[in-house]
Amino acid sequence: MPRPIDHRSTSPYPADRVYAVMADPEYLRARLARMGGKGAELLEHSPDGDGVRYRLRQGLDRQLLPPLVQTLIPGDLMIERAECLRPDTDIGGYRGDVDVRVPGTPVAATGAMRLADAAAGSEFAVRARITVNVPFLGGKLESMIAEQVVKLLAAETGFTEEWLARRPT
Repeated sequence: MPRPIDHRSTSPYPADRVYAVMADPEYLRARLARMGGKGAELLEHSPDGDGVRYRLRQGLDRQLLPPLVQTLIPGDLMIERAECLRPDTDIGGYRGDVDVRVPGTPVAATGAMRLADAAAGSEFAVRARITVNVPFLGGKLESMIAEQVVKLLAAETGFTEEWLARRPT
C-alpha cells in the first residue's frame, strides 16, 4: 500500500521570489553540490510555458541506507527526480508535479507541489505517495523512505532559505 508524504514549510519570502529561486539552474546546481551526493547532476532544465521543468539526479551512499534496504540494494542509489512548477492564478502562486524513480529498484514516488503566498510570506507544500513493490517488505520500506524524504525536503528548505537570505532582491 503506497505511503503518503505531506510536507509543508513556510518562508518569510513571497511565493514569486521563492519560485524564482527554485526555477534557477544555478540554485539547483548549488543545492545538488551541497546535498546531492555522488553523481548528482542537473540533467535537464527548460522553461515550460510560464513555468519551469527540470530533472535532477541525486546519489545516496549505500552505507547511509537502513540495513534492511542495504540487503536489497547491491550498490549506491541513484535517484532521478523530475519536477515542474507553473503559475496558478487560482491560488495566487504556483502548482506543480514531482515524479521520482530509483532506476533498477521497485521504488517510485509521485505527487504534487504547491507554492503560494501566506500571511507572513509563503508556504510550500508537497503531497506525494511512495510505492515500493516488494512483497511483505514493501510497507516497511515505504515507511523508511517516507521518513528520509521528509528529512530531505526539510534540508532543501533550509538550503533555500540560506540562498534567499544571501541574495537580496
